[in-house]
Amino acid sequence: MTTNRIGIAIAAPSGAAQDEAALQRGIARLEAQGHTVHNYYSDARRFQRFADSDAGRLAQLNAAAADPDVQVVIALRGQYGISRILPQIDFRAMADSGKLFVGYSDFTAFHMGLYAATGRASFAGPMMCDGFCRDEPVEYTQKNFWDCLRGPQHFVRGTAEGNPQVDVSGRLWGGNLALVNHLIGTPYWPRIEGGILFLEDIAEHPYRVERMLLQLLHAGALDGQKAVVLGDFSGYRLAPHDNGYDFEAMLAYIRGVLPLPVLTGLPFGHIKELCTLPFGGMARLRSDAGGFDLTLMDYPTL
Repeated sequence: MTTNRIGIAIAAPSGAAQDEAALQRGIARLEAQGHTVHNYYSDARRFQRFADSDAGRLAQLNAAAADPDVQVVIALRGQYGISRILPQIDFRAMADSGKLFVGYSDFTAFHMGLYAATGRASFAGPMMCDGFCRDEPVEYTQKNFWDCLRGPQHFVRGTAEGNPQVDVSGRLWGGNLALVNHLIGTPYWPRIEGGILFLEDIAEHPYRVERMLLQLLHAGALDGQKAVVLGDFSGYRLAPHDNGYDFEAMLAYIRGVLPLPVLTGLPFGHIKELCTLPFGGMARLRSDAGGFDLTLMDYPTL
């Protein structure tokens, strides 16, 4: 893979690394590609279930944003933690830094807060753990990441049967469904008219996914949106008393209730082959019998 030399910062606003050796392997892999890595995470500063104290995790973000030798800030991992420091994040300073911030899962709260406060786009994409730290790097994830950050356009293909036919354009936003719902009614909720909402989650039973989607509907969060695009929703367990109520049953119900098209097949979520998406970029969504194409543009690049 050929890329220009990039200064990359690692910041841990949420959980700690579960495998320090794997993290070091990921850092070495990026350095072998010619990049310079500035690691602001220290395994010695773990606090409870977090990568550091609240003040320490905030300091990591601030240091990464202030580092003049850094162009890309990659979150260490998700899990939980950004919600505790949202009021202390200086989103204007984050935007003015010009850095490209990357992460997903818990990092969804950062994307939403940044866009709500400043209109600055950021990137829903792989984190260090484990997007860059696997025993064997996943070619799709790596290529999609660099292709997106280089721009000026980015293309993502989603494959699934049964999607409605659509051809719509709008600003792309979303991320982890639980985090999106978590921020309804807060200052960190972005006001996006006519957008395309992408969603994923892990280990959430279909009824919980349904309940969160209905919350978005009832709260008016879907008013005027062009489409909902679902990524991966794996990791849950069905029970005998579900009695045929599975993800497909939930999807059929939701499609009959939501006043906008709902598509599936986005390669995004807690999966190995993960695309990178510019939160706040413009998108054109066109579907066909075998899936859909997302064309992404109008977002900051390297």
